[in-house]
Amino acid sequence: MTVLDSRILDSWANDPKGPVALHLEQKLLPVEGADAPIFPPTYAEIGYNIDTLGDGTKVAAIDSVGAQANRIEPIFKQPDYVHLVPQIDIAYGNEKSISILEAGHRLGDAIVRCIGAADGFDLRKSAHDAFELFHDANDSSAIARLSPTSLVFGVWDSRDTQAKLPRIVQSTIRAFDVDVLRRSAQYNPAVDYSTLDVFGEEEKAKQEGDPKSPLAKRGFVHVPAGQAPGGVIARGPIRRDVTVNLVALRRLQGENGEALRRYILGLSLVAATAPLDLFLRQGCLLVPDIDAPARWRRIDRNGARVEIDLAGDAALAYASDAAKAFGVASPRIVSFDKGRAKEDAKKADKKAKKAEKETETA
Repeated sequence: MTVLDSRILDSWANDPKGPVALHLEQKLLPVEGADAPIFPPTYAEIGYNIDTLGDGTKVAAIDSVGAQANRIEPIFKQPDYVHLVPQIDIAYGNEKSISILEAGHRLGDAIVRCIGAADGFDLRKSAHDAFELFHDANDSSAIARLSPTSLVFGVWDSRDTQAKLPRIVQSTIRAFDVDVLRRSAQYNPAVDYSTLDVFGEEEKAKQEGDPKSPLAKRGFVHVPAGQAPGGVIARGPIRRDVTVNLVALRRLQGENGEALRRYILGLSLVAATAPLDLFLRQGCLLVPDIDAPARWRRIDRNGARVEIDLAGDAALAYASDAAKAFGVASPRIVSFDKGRAKEDAKKADKKAKKAEKETETA
């Protein structure tokens, strides 16, 4: 097994002949045990995302690439990692705030376009200029100084400059060879409200059993619920796969490019190795399978897979050194600007009306 040091890690960041990727394969189990049902996410119109392979095996998506990224990114707010990235909090509403690390589309999120300028700093303009610099000159250094996790987890400025950067860290969880379960339920009101003259027996009989009826929606009558998704049982493994794309990393260019790539590699290694709570949703709490230890491998250009010792402590130490060398901006608190938000919303409305008009005249 290869033991890592800073020299090897530096070569991964900057040697064009270096390995193409790192890959973690981690087996997971439900906390209730191997044969217990778990609940995948449900999607509009399709329910669970389950694919059937050529041999009939069913594979269920337990957590998507986007969902995993949004779970991992906020670790950089934790005390052990807070020094690694700029901390930008957005104040809004009645003394509320949200970190840019919690914005689903990162530097390309709508909320960034709704920030007011203050104290000589305009996040909206800075983000726009950073995306323009990448789009026009392939220089991602300005993005790294504002929101380096946008480089780690990918970003698409789809509503402005169209600048798009691929994910360097990608993670998914899938369950293999699944059996799909169904479940039913029955809601029973605490008392018979018709006997209390809240409504009559006739109205009760008319609305009972219809989940869309007004009394059912308010919880006054019996309502059955049948044949809802009831989770899946995985006969095969539940597997988390994490990939660190070193080819995409080495394509990052900009001022002091070597330091930039070392910095983003350090953040990527921390993101890939940091302990992650696997409470994904109600009915889906997972833990590592201690009988099948997780394995990190380096994938070389010739396809060779070499097992490596990629530990979280080593990743954090490397990332800390790289962050210090690259430079991390001081924490900032910026404010939501309702005027800018309305302005941006009007742009969307104008585009929609223009597209509708063009469709009508086509």
